[in-house]
Amino acid sequence: MRSLLLFLFAVVMTLAVPAQKNLTASFDSLMNGEVQNPGFNGNVLVAKGGKILYQKSFGWSNFDTKEPLDDNSLFELASVSKQFTAVAILELKDAGKLSLTDSLRKFFPELPYTGVTIRHLLTHTSGLPDYMDAMATKWDHKRIAFNKDVIEFLAMEKVPADFKPGARCVYSNTAYEMLASIVEKVSGEPFEVYLMEHVFKPAGLQRTRIYNTRRSGEVINNYAYGYQWSDSLKRVILPDSVKATNFVFYLDGIVGDGCVNSTTGDLLRWDRALKEHKLLSAATQKEMFTPQSTFDTVTKFYYGYGEFLGKNEIGPYITHSGGWPGYHTNLTRYTDQDLTVIVLSNNQGEVSKLAGKLSHLALDGSKNKSRPLTKK
Repeated sequence: MRSLLLFLFAVVMTLAVPAQKNLTASFDSLMNGEVQNPGFNGNVLVAKGGKILYQKSFGWSNFDTKEPLDDNSLFELASVSKQFTAVAILELKDAGKLSLTDSLRKFFPELPYTGVTIRHLLTHTSGLPDYMDAMATKWDHKRIAFNKDVIEFLAMEKVPADFKPGARCVYSNTAYEMLASIVEKVSGEPFEVYLMEHVFKPAGLQRTRIYNTRRSGEVINNYAYGYQWSDSLKRVILPDSVKATNFVFYLDGIVGDGCVNSTTGDLLRWDRALKEHKLLSAATQKEMFTPQSTFDTVTKFYYGYGEFLGKNEIGPYITHSGGWPGYHTNLTRYTDQDLTVIVLSNNQGEVSKLAGKLSHLALDGSKNKSRPLTKK
């Protein structure tokens, strides 16, 4: 019997190795095309059941010095950060330190927005005004703003709400900035400290951290600097030197809606931690991945807590993308197949479309299907 089992195992392995080689070659072929057109620069990872099928880096972490990217290169995640903020809030809820029905003004009574609850903030139904738009015209662009500055600014300027809480669902960076501020208020810790001690470390993340590149003055080893294309110069440049994107400087102190930095490997560990509800109770984790608000009634595209939820020809998925000058990011998991796809670009590549191609290739061998998996 033992000999038979060893023989069968050898047969399975003999068949599996060529199949894996063929899949790797197919991924390589797809990515070689993406690097050429439209010129993708960044890191990708595809995993099934938590096991990596494909992980590679393409291009430079620093275009000026030609330092290459590798698996440990650290990327700004932009709005993919929101799920970390949501988990921090939900941890405090599980610990009995806050309720999702608590009002925003319970924590910040100086704000003029009544009827807004934590649940409204989590689900983009708060109606809060966009702090980025408001501060673009009435904030000293030579000063770096922090979360407390946003709250003081909105309170002083009395910027009107866009709609009544719960009346609509409109994507809100302000809401997640407020959630980070609530985490600080309730925990008594700076947001970056709370995330490191209660979220990143318990999830087993190795390089992930809050990083504000302009205000900290800290230089991180193997950091993927974000670049954008300049039509006039015919080359990629850092967004700091472009007037239209100078907000990367004066909003560099804001956390909660962005500013988590991570690697593809850490994001896979994060995906596993969420799937296995290592940080939250099973009931709360389920609630996070349950539709709480509707972004699109036609495509049935929903938001849970810090995550988009949808379904396409492959099946149901959990996803979030992010965009910030120099960066486009996407983290997606198809729940039925337990397929995880991570795409991080530091030259504003079309990550959602690429994530769709990688997903189809991993599951059915087709690299021509390119329907984006999420909306920005």
